[in-house]
Amino acid sequence: MTGFGRGETLYKGHKITTEVSSVNRRQLEIEADLPEMLRILEPRIRETVAKYVSRGRITVRIRTEPIHMVQSTIVRANVTAAKRCLEELHKLITELDLHAEIHLDHLLRIPGVIELTRAELDPAALWPGLQKSLGLALKALVEMRAREGRHLKADLKKRIAIMQRNHNAIKKRAPLVVEHYKKRLWEKLQAAQVTITNEDRERLTRELVLFADRCDITEELTRLQSHFNQFIKLLDAEKPVGRTLDFLCQEMVREINTIGAKANDLLISQHVVSLKSELEKIREQVQNIE
Repeated sequence: MTGFGRGETLYKGHKITTEVSSVNRRQLEIEADLPEMLRILEPRIRETVAKYVSRGRITVRIRTEPIHMVQSTIVRANVTAAKRCLEELHKLITELDLHAEIHLDHLLRIPGVIELTRAELDPAALWPGLQKSLGLALKALVEMRAREGRHLKADLKKRIAIMQRNHNAIKKRAPLVVEHYKKRLWEKLQAAQVTITNEDRERLTRELVLFADRCDITEELTRLQSHFNQFIKLLDAEKPVGRTLDFLCQEMVREINTIGAKANDLLISQHVVSLKSELEKIREQVQNIE
């Protein structure tokens, strides 16, 4: 299912912002958009994401920035350089016979005496804050996907109900198929105005028995009903069921195809077409379920 979540934390002088988005995929795919310095934490990030979601393409985008530049800057006095500069200044005063005093502010103006360097960020030290930011984003993502899931569940239950009505109609029609076949045979024989012997009647009876066996769809209807029941039960489960629902859809396809092939009846064939149409819509939706 699609979704989006955002999390933001302040940790050790840094603002950590995480954005997580998801699109539909049959399997779990994780893409991490990280600053180079955080790449070392990617395995931990992937492990955390996998605890929250099990299907879909998940894109994680993390950015960090110092709250105050001073906190991310190291100030260091280059004592060696300061001593050399001081010596040279004293030489200059002596050689030029100047009457001057050297103060600290004179030294501070000389480049290289005070060195400013950016503090190196320790990714491992930032992990607790990053983990919290990621967790907030993932929780928001899961909540959004859950809302979509509730709408999806209602739609799937509606489609299963449509399939159930077609199933019931087929079940009601199935016992009449042999009778209609028998009636058509008698009508053809009567139209041909042929004399029917006892041997013909026996052969006709055997033909009807074979036909009844070939078009018997009792087992397929029973299994299809079982799949409906399991499907509805799984929709109400509080756990990831997407792959199981996908498997049930494949089983329903098999039963519906068999019913269509065996029934040998126009009305049943029409209901089979309706079953296939609804099931195809269900299969598309199931790909989006966690």
